[in-house]
Amino acid sequence: MDENNNITDKEFWDNYWRNYQYGKIPKKVMFEQFMPKLTRGISFIEIGGFPGVYAAYFYQRGIRDVTILDFHINKEIVRNFEKINNLPEGTIQCIDNDFFAFSSEKKYDVVFSSGFIEHFEDTRDVIARHVELLSEKGQLLIIIPNFLGLNGEIQRKYDKENLDAHNLQSMNISFLKEIMDSFNLYDVSVDYLGKPMVWLEPKPENQKRRRWVKMLSYATKLFPVKGKFLSSYIAIYARK
Repeated sequence: MDENNNITDKEFWDNYWRNYQYGKIPKKVMFEQFMPKLTRGISFIEIGGFPGVYAAYFYQRGIRDVTILDFHINKEIVRNFEKINNLPEGTIQCIDNDFFAFSSEKKYDVVFSSGFIEHFEDTRDVIARHVELLSEKGQLLIIIPNFLGLNGEIQRKYDKENLDAHNLQSMNISFLKEIMDSFNLYDVSVDYLGKPMVWLEPKPENQKRRRWVKMLSYATKLFPVKGKFLSSYIAIYARK
């Protein structure tokens, strides 16, 4: 991993996945509006995709060639996740590698990441490496949490360690649009995504707080206003 670009380290992610809870493949996702376009492809890769939840989701939606690339992959967990969800063993192809050292002759029809690019200092470089993996008619979808509004204030007060693991500039809409304008891509969209919500990571010390934060999240959904203060995610979509 490029130490000059990386905000987190392997120990951070070892601890994160130790507390992570996963189970069934979601029936719907917050980026559902993009799925009619994305499912036209036949190959999919998720950057930072362990344990394979979204890869499995895209598989269920018709893309049979699904891959995750991550420098933290426990294949036993991936195979158990497949078993829980009645997927054939080996459905989720695993590339255990550092994204910044990874190169591939194979290109993908869908290049996806969620909660990945904001963990690095050089946002343009990370996005450019996503773009390099696009096939001739490939599509890009990047989901970024928005910590510039209410959700960020929750993180700042109750989990500053988590907030400090993120590059807040990568959540600036104008900054992201400027980056995307530098690539030779089409149908570029950079916008706030989904209904408002707030959360805390499933750390043991957050257990009690997560209950009332969940209640607050339900309350914010009563005010479905797009914008920096309430929106919890940002979506970047483009096609080659």
